[in-house]
Amino acid sequence: MTTAYQQAQQEGQSAVRAAILDVATHLLVAEGPAALTVRRISGEVGCSTKVIYTLFGGKDGLSRALWLEGFARFERWLLEVTGPADPLAALRAGLAAYRAYALAEPDYYRVMFQGAMPGFKPDQESVQAARRTFDLLLRGVEKCLEAGALHGGTAREIADVLWMAMHGAVSLEISGYFDPDEAAQRHRLLCDSVLTPFLTHEERNLT
Repeated sequence: MTTAYQQAQQEGQSAVRAAILDVATHLLVAEGPAALTVRRISGEVGCSTKVIYTLFGGKDGLSRALWLEGFARFERWLLEVTGPADPLAALRAGLAAYRAYALAEPDYYRVMFQGAMPGFKPDQESVQAARRTFDLLLRGVEKCLEAGALHGGTAREIADVLWMAMHGAVSLEISGYFDPDEAAQRHRLLCDSVLTPFLTHEERNLT
């Protein structure tokens, strides 16, 4: 049987790195921080411990890499959203993409936002990686304000409450509290409810 490492080897070093991080993230979420050892991960991946030390420099480097990988994937996911030219419709598309990422990468989402790595303290580069994803939401809100689609709050205030709402919703969903079809409808209703107080009179008439 081909191991994850052997399959990844055929695709190159970046695939090897991704395979190790995927296994590490799954072990971390499924079994807890105690499972995040170089020996355990190498056994699951099917590679030597030397490979992990070479790529990540040990457990601390691996933890940092998990955080950065999660946010790198999240950023790519959000940037791939080709929303309509209308800024409000584009913002809604971004909110839907937030949920879609959490459902597609629940283990990484738990690492990024649910404290799956107790004691991990992100360095400046890691904080900046997280900030870039929030800035995408912030810019989306700014465009709506500039276009006159939203009002009644600063871009930061509106972006904050949107993020708080989305995080709460998807955290409950990936924890199994909602049926997927029901959760999709609830997520749309939640986003609409948060946005409605900030919609201009003209936009409310259109909804």
